[in-house]
Amino acid sequence: MKKAVLAAVVLSVLLGGVAFAQSEADQAYAKAMTANSPQEKANLLKAYIASYAGKGGQYDNFAYAFLFQALVQSGNIGAETLGYGEKALTFSGLDDDLKGQTMMTLASIYARSSATAEKAKTYANQLIQHAAAAKGKEGANPAVWNQMTGAGHYIIGQAALAAKDYKTAVDAYFQAYNILKNAKILAEIKKAGKSLYDAKNYVEAEKLYRATYAVLKDSESLSLLSQSLYNQGKSAEALAMFKEAFARNKTGEMAYNIGVTLAKEAKTNPAATNDAIRFLLDAAVLGTKNAKQAQQAMSIAESLFYGQDKEWNNRVKSIQESNKLTEEWTKTLNTKFGEKAEDELTSDEKREFRRLNENLEREKKIVAGIQAQQKATMDAFQALVSEAKRRNGK
Repeated sequence: MKKAVLAAVVLSVLLGGVAFAQSEADQAYAKAMTANSPQEKANLLKAYIASYAGKGGQYDNFAYAFLFQALVQSGNIGAETLGYGEKALTFSGLDDDLKGQTMMTLASIYARSSATAEKAKTYANQLIQHAAAAKGKEGANPAVWNQMTGAGHYIIGQAALAAKDYKTAVDAYFQAYNILKNAKILAEIKKAGKSLYDAKNYVEAEKLYRATYAVLKDSESLSLLSQSLYNQGKSAEALAMFKEAFARNKTGEMAYNIGVTLAKEAKTNPAATNDAIRFLLDAAVLGTKNAKQAQQAMSIAESLFYGQDKEWNNRVKSIQESNKLTEEWTKTLNTKFGEKAEDELTSDEKREFRRLNENLEREKKIVAGIQAQQKATMDAFQALVSEAKRRNGK
């Protein structure tokens, strides 16, 4: 009988001790969760884990999860912090919201570096799967879990972008956009492409814009893709895309791109000359954001057009030579005879005076004839300019 009583007393003491310890752990956890700042909460949760974690307490899972969130909120995002988040996910019993938030935060942090991109994708995919399961539970709010799913795809896009896996990035971003309908998502992928282009990393810019254009079929992606190709020397493919972009949206910039590309081709393929002139005149007539570019377009068009007239340069040279002779003879006339009346001249001077004037008249007729020929070519060019204006409604 005494043994039974003793056993009961011992058991009572032991159970009382466990209950006391459990109450102490609960109090420590409650104190941490009512802290006034994320940093204070983090410090108290660390103390809770050091004293009570792994000893059968009911709050271990929540302690690790909330410690992770508190450290992130306080700006402490190192390996130790990430370890707390990963540890939290090894426990059962976390509620769906907190588990999803932990997955999303881990994935988002890991997505910031190409070195941890795969980890980011792993947690983002877990988040997507978790959201799908939670969404189907009784009483769940589908809109909340749709947001979580969209966030998962968005983070996969960020991780893929960091890893320069542009196709995966674009696919993931557009899946996120289709769910979240947030225009900033599309702006982000385009901003990344523009950064690559502005840095003259045309190879990587091409990859990204191929991916965006494959999905969006938009003029901006097409324009920057074509220019990325052109800057790599892929002129033939770039030209086809320039023309496609111009057919969609007739801008002076795109006409200039086409005209300059064709002008280069015309150096070895004269058949491209007329098309080059046509698009360069379109650029000059439509105008560009850079006024000098529009002027340059007109200048190149003139050079190409007049270059087709094989005698143009020879005629220009002849006019220059005639002008030089005319200048010399006029100077001689003024020097020798400028101060004398005709009746003051000697017979020899009169003969020289008449010869010089005859020479001047002859050269004037020669220049007039050449200029008439030049005018016909110039009129033909102006007709093309007028045609370009009509064609573009100017």
